[in-house]
Amino acid sequence: MLIRVVSLLARLGLAAVWLISGWIKFADPTQTVVAVRAYQLLPEDLVRPVASALPMLEIALGLLLVVGLGVRLTAIVSVLALATLIAAVASAWARGLSIDCGCFGGGGAADVDGWDYAREIARDVGFMALAVWLIVFPRSPLALGPRSRPQVSVPAQQEVAE
Repeated sequence: MLIRVVSLLARLGLAAVWLISGWIKFADPTQTVVAVRAYQLLPEDLVRPVASALPMLEIALGLLLVVGLGVRLTAIVSVLALATLIAAVASAWARGLSIDCGCFGGGGAADVDGWDYAREIARDVGFMALAVWLIVFPRSPLALGPRSRPQVSVPAQQEVAE
C-alpha cells in the first residue's frame, strides 16, 4: 500500500513539473525560442520547431501522468526528456556559456555560475528519480490506465496461472 501511495505522489509531482514547465513555455513562445537558441546546440532551422514542440511534449506528459494513462511509458519518455535536458545544461556549463536554462520560463543570456548549473542538474536528477520510481512502480490509486491502476486482488491460484 505504501508503494502505491508513493507512486501516486511521484506521479502527481512529476505531472505538476511537466504541466507548469510546459505551460510557462507555451504561454511565452518567443522566450522559449530564446531559451532553446541560447544552448547553441541546434541549427537555426531547428530552433523554432523544437521550441514549439517542447511545451506540447511537456504538457502531454503532464496530462498523461495526471490521469494515469500509460504511466510506465510516460515515465520512460520523461527519463529520456530529462536526460536530454541534463545533457544540454551540462553542455552549456562545459562550454562556458552563461545562460538561464529556461526550464521554468526565461532563458537566454544570464549571469550564472557553476553552482547554478549544478543546482539545475541536481533538480532534474531529482525529477528523473520520480520518473524512474514510476517505471519500476507504475501502479497507483486514481489512475485510469489498466496497467497503471492497482490490480484487484485475485485468488493465489489464479495469480500463479497468469
